[in-house]
Amino acid sequence: MTAPQFVTIAAALSAALVAIMAVAWLVWRGTKNSGWVDTIWTFGLGSVGGLGAVTALLHSAVTARPVLVAVLIVVWSLRLGLHIARRTAGITDDPRYAKLLRDWGADATRQMFWLLQKQTLVSIPLPLSVVLAAWNPEPLRFLDLLAVFVLAVGITGEAVSDRELRRFRADPANHDRICEVGLWGWSRHPNYFFEWFGWLAYPLFAIDLGGAYPWGWIALAGPACMYWLLVHVSGIPPLEAHMLERRGKAFRRYQARTNAFFPAPPRTI
Repeated sequence: MTAPQFVTIAAALSAALVAIMAVAWLVWRGTKNSGWVDTIWTFGLGSVGGLGAVTALLHSAVTARPVLVAVLIVVWSLRLGLHIARRTAGITDDPRYAKLLRDWGADATRQMFWLLQKQTLVSIPLPLSVVLAAWNPEPLRFLDLLAVFVLAVGITGEAVSDRELRRFRADPANHDRICEVGLWGWSRHPNYFFEWFGWLAYPLFAIDLGGAYPWGWIALAGPACMYWLLVHVSGIPPLEAHMLERRGKAFRRYQARTNAFFPAPPRTI
């Protein structure tokens, strides 16, 4: 990969994400259900990342890695996107966005548009890490097998977390209770943890320890970006603020005995 190719790829990914989130804004305006925003973002990111990955086939004699990376990002996108779509179809709005919309008042439509475009900008490292992984010109190595394993663990762990929470909420006996079953007893957000963990796969695909592909190190920005978004921006902070508002002292006790992100045995309080 050359510097002009890198700039071209980054610009193309950015433009595609801008367009996708503009569509997400239009869908939100039509449905007033902000849950569709995350659905479209997930499917859009998978599509952009997958298409970007296969462009490596035009510039490299190595064909297995681009195809493998493209397939994996599409699998991730379909699994998560369908899960979010199913959840969104059963609600009237996402509580994280709903609070922002209430606070914005009459200016909500404009503010929502720019919020989604800001999310676009901070999301660019994600598909870029996918493309950088696919463009690694080296033959397949042990790190690539490790990357597949890491992503498989991430997707599986997130799917298990989502299923545990869905089953918990489906039981009327658990109304107004906090889910602490299975992985939720080890982390307050195991789905977020495994989502982040899966993104560690792309630096493993991309990094060449021999130094022949220095661009691969930039792929570390992908999981770094995902961690920042989930832990400090659009993931844990607004969700926990919502839970504290609804569950109060019970959720504070859950916070005291359970890690927010990295799984660990619950503490005794």
